[in-house]
This record gives sequence, C-alpha cells and structure tokens, in this order.
Amino acid sequence: MKLDFDLFVIGAGSGGIATARRAAEYGAKVGIAEFDRLGGTCVNRGCVPKKLMVYSSHFPNLFEDAQGYGWSPVKSSLDWEKMIAVVNNEVTRLNGIYQKMLDNSKVELLEGYAKFVDAHTLVIGDRQVTADKILIAVGGHPVRPNILGIEHAITSDDIFHLKEQPKRMVILGGGYIGTEFACILNGMGTEVTQVIRGEKILRGFDEDIRDEVEQGMINHGVRILNKIQLIAIDKTAEGAKVILSQDDKAKEETVVTDAVSLAAVGRKPNTHNLGLENTKVKHRDGAIVVDKYSRTTEENIYAVGDCTNKINLTPVAINEGRAFADTVFGNKSRTMSYENVPSAVFSTPEAATVGMTEAEAREKYGDDVKIYRSRFRPMYYTLAGKDEKTLMKLVVNQKTDKVLGAHMVGDNSAEIIQGVAIAVKMGATKANFDATVGIHPTSAEEFVTMR
Repeated sequence: MKLDFDLFVIGAGSGGIATARRAAEYGAKVGIAEFDRLGGTCVNRGCVPKKLMVYSSHFPNLFEDAQGYGWSPVKSSLDWEKMIAVVNNEVTRLNGIYQKMLDNSKVELLEGYAKFVDAHTLVIGDRQVTADKILIAVGGHPVRPNILGIEHAITSDDIFHLKEQPKRMVILGGGYIGTEFACILNGMGTEVTQVIRGEKILRGFDEDIRDEVEQGMINHGVRILNKIQLIAIDKTAEGAKVILSQDDKAKEETVVTDAVSLAAVGRKPNTHNLGLENTKVKHRDGAIVVDKYSRTTEENIYAVGDCTNKINLTPVAINEGRAFADTVFGNKSRTMSYENVPSAVFSTPEAATVGMTEAEAREKYGDDVKIYRSRFRPMYYTLAGKDEKTLMKLVVNQKTDKVLGAHMVGDNSAEIIQGVAIAVKMGATKANFDATVGIHPTSAEEFVTMR
C-alpha cells in the first residue's frame, strides 16, 4: 500500500517546521498539520512578542539614564494600543515567512487539528492521510491552577491581546514566565504584585540568581508576596479582588487589581484529544515518552519539543527535530545532548545561565567545588547615578579545574552567556578562562578575571 507521505508532522511550531524542512531537504515527501498560526508558542505567544515587549519596557529607564550623560529630560508616554499592534504585526510578518519556508521546501500544509486513527493514519478535518513516519510536535499550553474564581484570570497567552494597559496587575507564579511579565508590566508603569507559593522566584535556578533577580525586581518597584498557600479571586465593581493567605485566615490579605490577573504557573503538553489511545504511544501526565532518538513506544511515531516535557526551550525543540530528521532521513545518526543547555530569563535585571547550579555541583562533587563570584556596578550606571549591580559566578571542580556552570544577572546577560556557553560545552577549565584576554572596559571581561 502506497502511503501519502514519508513524514507527517503534527504541529507547525518552531520544532515541527524545522523538522519538516530538514526532512524535505533529504528528499522526503512531507506534510504538516496546524490548526493555529504558524510558528507555535515561541513566535505567536512567547519568545518573540515577549522580547519585543521587554525592549519596550526598558525605554523609561533609558530616558532617565540619559540625563546623567548630559541629555535633557524626556517626557514620553506609552501608547499601549500602538505597542500591542506593532508587536502583533511583527508576529504576522513572521507567520508569512514560515509559510514561505514551507512552500520553498515543498512541505504541504494541512490546516486543521490532526488526530490519530492508527499508527500510520491521521484525520485532519474531512481529510485522512497516511504516513510512514509521524512526528508529534504539538507543544504545550498554560495551566490554569485550581483556584476559586480562576475564570476571572487571563493566562500568559492573553497578555499580547489586552486592549488597554492594566494600571494594576496581580501575577500568580514565580517561574520565568511570571517573572518576565512582572518586569515587563512594571517597566511600562503598571503597579505589579507577584504572588508565589515558595520562598523565592525562579525555582530550579542557581540560588544567587534567584536572590539577585528578586532583589533587583523589588528595587524596581515590583511587590513580591511569598509563601502564599491560599488564593481566591472575586470579580467586583472595582476590579478583580485577589484574596491571599500565607497559612490561615488570620494572615489574609486582599489585593484589588484591574479586572484581570495573570496566571503564570506553568505549562502542560498539548497531547489531549490527539487520539493517542489509537496507538501504542505512552505518556506520563500528558508528556510523551521518547528515547534518545525521540522515538515513542510506537516504532514509527516520534515526538519533539515541549510535548515531551524535557527542556521546554525553542532551540531544544529545533535541535531535537533536526537530529531526528538527520538520523531517519539523512542517514546521519545523532542525538540531542541535554547537558549544558544555556537559558535566559528576560527579567529586569536580566539573568542567564549554563551548566550546573552551585547546589547541583555540590551534590555531585561535594567539597571539590569552588565558587568564583563577582558583584559590581557596571560603568554605564556611574554617570546615570544608579546603584544597579551585575553578578557573575563560575562553578568549578577544583580537582579537574573544569568549569561546571556559569551564571550571570545584569545587563546583556543572555548575550554574554551565549558565548560563555560555548566554552562550558567544550569542557573549558578555569585556567582556560584565566588565559583569555578580557575586552576592556566591559562587564563580560569579569568572567576571565575572577580570582
């Protein structure tokens, strides 16, 4: 029986499109299904529009800093409606680029929600297709926590479509998404309260990063309420009333916000209603189980990206997908390495990291771990008259001299750590860092001068 496609991809996000195009380069006949806009979470509701809003949120501080350098005061106000429009226009432009990429690669796009009939057959709308190999790349979605009145909250996806800027916003969640939006809105002039269940924001990051970012946010005016155990939301004429309690009603507090509060408490894989029960594909809590080659428990079905819930980053999904295509269609067997994957939090102050945290390193290597740390005020802020700090940290195995992790909080952290990540990935030693000549005067040179 002749099949319709050599490969069919479910989901046209960054990972799915990258895989489809790479497989097509090897001569495979490829189809892809998408019921939403092309580009997935990153392009439409994540990395791209969020980073554009981060840029927008920095301008008030830049206007203020300029006065220290001799510029006259600037009076400016944010046109929220215009900002949202230009951000979404850029998203639309990128959707068009993705469509051209698929067209140029001769990948057939089927618009609609794909569902398994069996291991080789999918139904998309009123069309049924068959494929030799099928790749699941459906991403994830924001979680709505089980909170009384949660229907009055928006998710992180919705922030890009608010017609008016909220004067007050309560953000539920201390992960990187909630933290980034707290900083974005605060920078734009919204009064922000961030509510977290734990002691600190950014669980899973190095403790120094958590402390430095949180204190920086507080210094910039974000109110952070921690150890909150009970939360309820009530819609009133004044707006949304958020009722908070640390442990009992004796410590209850009420925060009134502008009709909406942003729920940013994590994401889950988009695997519901895929028809997986019609295959042998296994999943745990919705996350698809795969081996090192991204193969599921059904031999011809594979999965990459957030739906496997490994490392939920766009470049990881892209690399997983291309590794799959290289292996299956290009006869170039390779796997995705999950060691030393760099990441960033586009908060204010910004943070970036690669490799082990101090806690992870000490758990594995004990007393062999040595920490190099530097905290200073960058030159930029001397004339601006601000006490902004940058933190840099190296985690080193004294026995081997190998750099196990590099962490930074401060301006341009992501740009700097991207370069440092190459060295860490290659197994650089502290002696290699020390032997590297610094570029002066920069903040980045501190990574090669720490003693």
